[in-house]
Amino acid sequence: MEMTIRKVKPTDNQALASMIKAVFVEHDAPKVGTVYSDPTTNHLYELFDEDKAELWVAEEGGNVVGCCGIYPTSGLPAGCVELVKFYLAPNARGKGVGRALMEKSMESAQNMGYKQVYLESHPKFAKAVGMYEKLGFVMLPEAMGQSGHSSCNIWMLKTFDDLEE
Repeated sequence: MEMTIRKVKPTDNQALASMIKAVFVEHDAPKVGTVYSDPTTNHLYELFDEDKAELWVAEEGGNVVGCCGIYPTSGLPAGCVELVKFYLAPNARGKGVGRALMEKSMESAQNMGYKQVYLESHPKFAKAVGMYEKLGFVMLPEAMGQSGHSSCNIWMLKTFDDLEE
């Protein structure tokens, strides 16, 4: 089946929210203080319908199977954006879908003039953290910005160097 990666559409809201919440249940990740309980998770098209934000969606056979985006989270320093909503359905893993979504998000960040990408995660998503490290993200001692996701206790940052631009 062919995989497509495209920008989020208004009709994606319900499928994205269901897929994201299912990933939390699958990994037994905290539901409070995370994206799971964040009311914007049910309205991702509207959340990303603003300047300097972008959400990419992976679709296979007409079904939403993943997403990843960038969002100008409040409180981040100038030139820094947050990598957000990076989730894959089980049937999309191990196929390069996550990498493709991540690359599109990084490309968006650079095209919008961002110099750094910040992210928050949780130990329950250790596989993703390993991928972030391979892509040049480094651990931070504390959170940046005000995401409101108090249960996340892994914070990472990637700075684009001149060679990548």
